[in-house]
Amino acid sequence: MAILVAVTDNEEGRHALRVAADEAGAMRTELIVVNLTLGGLDVSGLDAELAVRVIDRAGRADRDPATAVLDEIDAHPEVTRLVIGIKRRSRVGKALLGSITQRLLMMSPVPVLSVQPS
Repeated sequence: MAILVAVTDNEEGRHALRVAADEAGAMRTELIVVNLTLGGLDVSGLDAELAVRVIDRAGRADRDPATAVLDEIDAHPEVTRLVIGIKRRSRVGKALLGSITQRLLMMSPVPVLSVQPS
């Protein structure tokens, strides 16, 4: 059993990482972090006893972020939950297709926990 979290380079991504780390700690399971920031990701602030594996995305030409996350879920059959950060969107923003969040919510083969910073 493991929890996978998609971490973006914004407050929603950082919040998703914190929530996922709390979930993994409570469940005593591994946390798999898909780093979508295209830079280094500091996970040193997480509980030292938590088993954390960071998977870095190679770059913009690598692949679509939603596809990268879905591919990692497929590659890790031990994943039982996906955690993603969301943000408040306008009515027009909600109507736009192609959002990474929307695709992950609709296409994830495992339950998705979507979290929003307060």
